[in-house]
Amino acid sequence: MGMRRNNAAGQGHLTPLAPLSKREGGTSSSSNAALKARTKTSPPSPRERGLGGEVSRAASALLTLLLLLPTLALAQQKPTNTTPTLPKAAVAPATTTPPPYLDPGPRPRGTFAPGSTGQGGAAPSQDAPRADGPDPSRPVPILPRQTLPGGSQPGQSTFNPIEPGALRPASGPALDSLDVPFAEFLALVSQFHPVARQAGLNPQRAQLEIQQARGAFDPNLVGKYYGKQLKGKDYYHDVETALRIPTWFGVDVKAGWDRSVGAFVNPEDFTGNAGLSYVGLSVPLGQGLLMDERRTAVRVAQALAGLAEAERRAARNKLLLSASKDYWEWALAAQRLRLLTSNELVAATRFAATRQRVLAGDLAPIDSVEALTELQNRQAQRVAGRAQWQNAGLVAGTYLWDEQLRPRELPPTARPQLLPPAAAWRPLPADSLQQLAQLAQKNNPDLLKTRAKQVQLGLENRLLTNKLLPKLSVDYNLLLPGQPFAFEGSPQPFVGGYSANNYKLGVSFAYPLLLRAERAKRQLNQLKIRDADFELENDQRQVGNALQSAANDWQALLEQLRIQQQATRNYEILRNGEQIRFDNGESTVFFINSRESSLLSARQKLAELQAKYAQTQAQLRFAVGLSQ
Repeated sequence: MGMRRNNAAGQGHLTPLAPLSKREGGTSSSSNAALKARTKTSPPSPRERGLGGEVSRAASALLTLLLLLPTLALAQQKPTNTTPTLPKAAVAPATTTPPPYLDPGPRPRGTFAPGSTGQGGAAPSQDAPRADGPDPSRPVPILPRQTLPGGSQPGQSTFNPIEPGALRPASGPALDSLDVPFAEFLALVSQFHPVARQAGLNPQRAQLEIQQARGAFDPNLVGKYYGKQLKGKDYYHDVETALRIPTWFGVDVKAGWDRSVGAFVNPEDFTGNAGLSYVGLSVPLGQGLLMDERRTAVRVAQALAGLAEAERRAARNKLLLSASKDYWEWALAAQRLRLLTSNELVAATRFAATRQRVLAGDLAPIDSVEALTELQNRQAQRVAGRAQWQNAGLVAGTYLWDEQLRPRELPPTARPQLLPPAAAWRPLPADSLQQLAQLAQKNNPDLLKTRAKQVQLGLENRLLTNKLLPKLSVDYNLLLPGQPFAFEGSPQPFVGGYSANNYKLGVSFAYPLLLRAERAKRQLNQLKIRDADFELENDQRQVGNALQSAANDWQALLEQLRIQQQATRNYEILRNGEQIRFDNGESTVFFINSRESSLLSARQKLAELQAKYAQTQAQLRFAVGLSQ
């Protein structure tokens, strides 16, 4: 008892364990050095073989076990329902079955895996580090499925979750119950979200306004009758019917039939019992010849149709930009949870191995306390990361609605698309900024709205300029006694009855002498036109700056991603080297935990840059005015 074989010295004899007072003095590194030094000493002396040596070794072993009891009891406590069960021995990460919401499934080479340094697969091998990227043959350990209080799974909610295939874009397959690709997520948001549907009403509203403006050119049929009879005597009977057909060129076509008879009828209005029919024209020669209110209203409504389309596109693009950013925040939270879960499993494995080595006498008891403290710290980080992932999923789920306009949530097993891998980190072409600026001139909603406003003000300016002309109108009607569609035989309607000798002619003229109201309205409209010109110049500058800013962020993120990828690889090399030193007894648990913390921070920073890169792509599309 208390003896072990000295294989390091190659002598094949037993060496007693060091007393507790000597083993606990100094750091664990010094304890390891002392242990190695004792393995190289000479065979035990006769004094050590005596009774005093045996008692000393027995007391030392007893005190060691007493110090280990609190640590072992704490390690073997039953975990709560929010903490994973820790393995009591080394865990083989390759045989761990990942849960559906964490395991990304089979990944081809080049895709980003949880816990990787930015390229495909897991960390590179410490024996043969690869220069072109990590080795995908080494899987990353993932914690088994967690169980929340009440038996629910992480992210589970009782609020109307989306059933598999319940929501389906207008074109394309239904969403899988686990995978939520970014493109299909945006398709659902664009098709079913209330804001997108509300924006889709703008073009319909604009078409109805055009139809309303064209109603001023609808033919108008008018008819009226006035009669008076007193004490059995007919005073008068007046019948007037008219059909007026407006035309686009300002000329109105008129046709009608009048009948005015009675004892007290004005002789100039008397028509006889057969009545009097007419057909003629009303022509404006001053105001209204080139432009009038009716034509202006139609053209303004057509211009506002472009404004409505620009407003629809602006609302839709703003919605999709917000949805894209929240989706990639969800993907970042999922990636962070994978890293924290993998980091926790590594700490659990190290604690189990450290405990076994402490029991075997290879490490000091304080090393097990260090390993357990680090495990508990990583458990707390994983719990916080899980809460962030659940909250990010809730935010992303607020964009999902169904056809009946009912809010939906992501199912508990839903997982976002992986962050953009290294293969997707592409720089912008040299001439792409100029091409994007040209696209923005045609598609940016802010520019389209300002141009539609300019068109509207230009049409109003033409109308107000026409208002400066005098009102001069000519009415000419050809007359025919009788009813135009009468059934009597004489006179025959439209058979040689109309002639230049039977007509009715009218001319009207009006003109304000000072034109103060008309001139003020026109000058006010010109000020609005100048204001719209300034607004367009400013909008073009803003759009150009937004494009340049997004392009600068794109290029900067590419450089940051590659630098951070290299830094992550270096941190991994340092961690692997520290692990080798720890296995050889040249390092401590504290140093290897420090290396792993630095590696975890580097991987999280890389994931944040990947999410920001995806968000910058969405921001660039928004600046151009494209939704996809």
